[in-house]
Amino acid sequence: MARSRTLTRNSEARTDDARAARRAGQPGSLSGLRRVHRRVYVRRDGSQGLLQPANHCGGGCDMQVNGSWTPTIVAFCCNWCSYAGADLSGTNRLSYPANVKIIRIPCSCRLNPMFILRAFQRGADGVILCGCHPVDYHYTTGNYYARRRMTLLFSMLDFLGIERERTRVEWVSAAEGAKFAKTMNEFAETITKLGENRRLEDLRCKE
Repeated sequence: MARSRTLTRNSEARTDDARAARRAGQPGSLSGLRRVHRRVYVRRDGSQGLLQPANHCGGGCDMQVNGSWTPTIVAFCCNWCSYAGADLSGTNRLSYPANVKIIRIPCSCRLNPMFILRAFQRGADGVILCGCHPVDYHYTTGNYYARRRMTLLFSMLDFLGIERERTRVEWVSAAEGAKFAKTMNEFAETITKLGENRRLEDLRCKE
């Protein structure tokens, strides 16, 4: 009971201090952390920084390796097949580019086309969707819906003037670690030849 009363008094004291700081015009600890969190961004090279008023990304959004540009690739992999294939690729020590950022999704049909457009907007140079083979699909018909959505998305990307080669759909099973690594290497080479994505990238990430 004594410990509980002590914790309650400490909590009340912290609340009173925060209220007093707000009345005095000074930001409390939580509000300060929220303000800093909103200004934190992650560069393509993995480092973090604070958004500047005149330049939101501080000129550090482009991934540079020894002065040469390296593409940023986002790979959406389904939980049941493709993500396991990526894991098998790593277990077998099959190499694929480190600039491939894997995002695990429950199912290929869970991928909203807006996710791909958002990835391009946030600086991705290429986006690939990997899912189960139609005959081995975990949820029976979901990948058929995914194929329809991606077909419509390809038409939309053509309308926007974005190269179709920047987006790809591939079926990779959990036992195809070698195919996963080969697909990622081929896709990375294709994106490198195409160059930077300048059509949909957020201009705030430019100098």
